[in-house]
Amino acid sequence: QVQLVESGGGLVQAGGSLRLSCAASGRAFSSYNMGWFRQAPGKEREFVAAITWSGGSTYYADSVKGRFTISRDKAKNTMYLQMNSLKPEDTAVYYCAASVDIGRTVRTGTFDYWGQGTQVTVSS
Repeated sequence: QVQLVESGGGLVQAGGSLRLSCAASGRAFSSYNMGWFRQAPGKEREFVAAITWSGGSTYYADSVKGRFTISRDKAKNTMYLQMNSLKPEDTAVYYCAASVDIGRTVRTGTFDYWGQGTQVTVSS
């Protein structure tokens, strides 16, 4: 099992940038596919991005494609989400997550483990 802790959220104006980090602990971090999902008040959970265990492939929701970049540093057991050109509709709690099945994650947006979340608020 992997434990996940997010950081880097905050308040930013529309058009600005934030970088979220996810620190992972547990021996098997490098074997997990990783990703992010978000949930805004009153809305359903939404898949944001995912990266394979090797880092060789990345996947994005259409709503963030071209603006967000997911990456991972295996040596540091850390994953990142660089968010540029932020919009008010990006406001949500962002969760770092791990998945044993990247195919399922990409098809359904679901993960097996996730952290406590970090708030991102984009003002207009």
